[in-house]
Amino acid sequence: MTSRVVWLSRLSRSDVGLVGGKNASLGEMIQNLAESGIRVPEGFATTADAYWELVTANGLREKVTRHIARLHAGAELGEVGRAIRGLFLDAELPTALAREILDAYGELASSSAGRDNPEVAVRSSATAEDLPEASFAGQQETFLNVVGGEALLDACRRCYASLFTDRAISYREHHGFDHSAVALSVGVQRMVRADRAGAGVMFSIDTESGFPRSVLINASWGLGETVVSGQVDPDEYVVFKPLLGRTELRPIISRKTGGKECKAVYAATGTRTVDTSATERLGQVLDDGEILTLARWAVRVEEHYGTAMDMEWAKDGYTGELFLVQARPETVQARREAATLREYRLAEAGARLVRGLAIGDAIAAGAVCNLHDSGEMDRFVAGAVLVTAITDPDWEPIMKRAAAIVTDHGGRTSHAAIVSRELGVPAVVGCGEATRVLADGLQVTVSCAEGDEGVVYEGSLAFEERDVDLGELPVTRTKVMLNLANPAAALRWWRLPADGVGLARIEFVVNNHVKIHPMALLHPDRLDVFTRRKIDELTRGYDDKPRYFVDTLAHGVARIAASRWPDPVVVRMSDFKTNEYARLIGGEPFEPTEENPMIGWRGASRYYSPGYREGFALECRAIRKVRNEMGLTNVIVMIPFCRTLEEADHVLKVMAEEHLMRGHDGLEVYVMAEIPANIVLADEFSARFDGFSIGSNDLTQLTLGVDRDAESLAHLFNETNPAVTRSIRHLISTAHAHGCKVGLCGQRPSDDPNFARFLVDAGIDSISVTPDSFFAVKAHVAAAEREGAVPP
Repeated sequence: MTSRVVWLSRLSRSDVGLVGGKNASLGEMIQNLAESGIRVPEGFATTADAYWELVTANGLREKVTRHIARLHAGAELGEVGRAIRGLFLDAELPTALAREILDAYGELASSSAGRDNPEVAVRSSATAEDLPEASFAGQQETFLNVVGGEALLDACRRCYASLFTDRAISYREHHGFDHSAVALSVGVQRMVRADRAGAGVMFSIDTESGFPRSVLINASWGLGETVVSGQVDPDEYVVFKPLLGRTELRPIISRKTGGKECKAVYAATGTRTVDTSATERLGQVLDDGEILTLARWAVRVEEHYGTAMDMEWAKDGYTGELFLVQARPETVQARREAATLREYRLAEAGARLVRGLAIGDAIAAGAVCNLHDSGEMDRFVAGAVLVTAITDPDWEPIMKRAAAIVTDHGGRTSHAAIVSRELGVPAVVGCGEATRVLADGLQVTVSCAEGDEGVVYEGSLAFEERDVDLGELPVTRTKVMLNLANPAAALRWWRLPADGVGLARIEFVVNNHVKIHPMALLHPDRLDVFTRRKIDELTRGYDDKPRYFVDTLAHGVARIAASRWPDPVVVRMSDFKTNEYARLIGGEPFEPTEENPMIGWRGASRYYSPGYREGFALECRAIRKVRNEMGLTNVIVMIPFCRTLEEADHVLKVMAEEHLMRGHDGLEVYVMAEIPANIVLADEFSARFDGFSIGSNDLTQLTLGVDRDAESLAHLFNETNPAVTRSIRHLISTAHAHGCKVGLCGQRPSDDPNFARFLVDAGIDSISVTPDSFFAVKAHVAAAEREGAVPP
């Protein structure tokens, strides 16, 4: 072929100046990644030379320059953009260019099972698009299901015109790109019949935290445009990359079923949007094998390009084959300073108005500007909180002026999410009812600093932000670990140089994600009709209701374990009190009323009891899924509130019956040291467990006989009381004599440097604290080690 049209298979990423980043990347993958099993639809591209030939033949360069000069002189962007696009739409394609496009289309037809007019996707690719320092993605047009030569030429003409959409002009003006130095290539590919299956977007990095060891996949039924535009709330899958090489494992650490209310399918020409069926909404687009295949492709593409990647994929409904249809460098996390962590924290509480998916990790406040469509942009005031149903590229001129963005629809790979990240603007997407609840002028605070869930609060709440240089943190002999409970926030802290997780509480996952008492899932016959209906709603898509508990708990634990891999993650089995269990959905029929739940039927005593033995079995199944199926063998099991040696034996026996045997496949089992009996019988407990974790609050309470919640006794509650500190010293020395590790999980070391000195002096192996206390405790421990620790 001439320099006007070139087959994708002859291109490489060095051809960005010739065919733009999008088309050059497709050629790069066809040439270099096909041997890895990665499929890319065949096709061809017009070149930058062809674009300039069109511009010259129609005298467009001078005309475009005059219109841009009018923009600089104060003309309206919308009017200038329409005028320039009109020039291209009215232009004649040079005869030689049109002939070569049609000849290439004919060759594509000859390889498409005899179809004279195959369906093709026609995409724009700017010659400066998809560079790491600039994200032009989505600013030019894409046309799907283009059939026939005339339709193809018309789509090419419209692609050329889209180089001057209002958003593209605005972007180049803002970033200082010379309009006359940017050309456009048109990519033409055989359509993947995703209208009969599904499609979506994939990143080889966690888009919010920058966690580099996960693949994020969004999926919805039909063509991928509904995911990219944010029209649907897609399925979301997170895969842990380091374990993908072991084919016997399925390291899918998170799986969420989206609403998927509509899908894009073929129309007579182009596409149309139709409602999905109830079955499609409840079902998941991809099975495990497809999820893992896409994740492995993402890893391979990332390895080849040497950087985190943003990809689009599609599944052919006729052949069942998966394809990559786009790949470009990820442009947001790649620019973040890895050695610096910016922390945001709300300093006061407020009423929650709506919630959705958090985009970014910042907090912002402002007045709501609730817009129905981009035609109302004139109403927007800089610094306001933009609230709308969905966004598309036409919204970008005002998105960059917003303090925060809130949408009814969309997932983590929607247009609103991608642009918000690029701009550094916090966003909460997929809220469902933001446009109904958030009225114009209402003062709100948008918080994305609480994990995966973003929240819009009423009023302008005070918040704090600070930058922390991780390179300044000292190295310590004593391990400083994290206390984590919220899986959604776990990846946010991956940059902290912690030594693992000393306490992962599964109560948070059960309370906030499962929400249902495990025994209620096993014995629905003991529930009233209303409760059964509520459970059916929460467990939609699960015929096996107990599996809902296992899967949800396993995915929560897995996110925490993956965030610190391969460092140890100590997972404490459930330690609800009976009154807390009773508050779970369906919990009341299974829980007694106790006068003092704090020292009642809790912890280890439940695990072998007939009243909860089956529920504990579900917890064990979840841990087994995390360790054996996903491969996260850094998970250590910890048993809370174990009163006697006989109780310890009972629990370990039940665990073995549930195929969690201490020492098998490297499984370690710890016990909480929070009862004086654990200290007095430290020798005997050391023979049964691999380690201890001191629960300083309960140990102090039970040693001193002080209710820690009694205000009148607050002056007596003191972890530095000699009865407590001598107990801690005794436990550490005894456990070490048996080769057992000892840690402490509690707030006191962060509040009291002297207590940290005492723990270091006593020879504690690890101290586990909340992430916001990590820096202070690390400094306290380092000082204690330097100075030669002394007891309080």
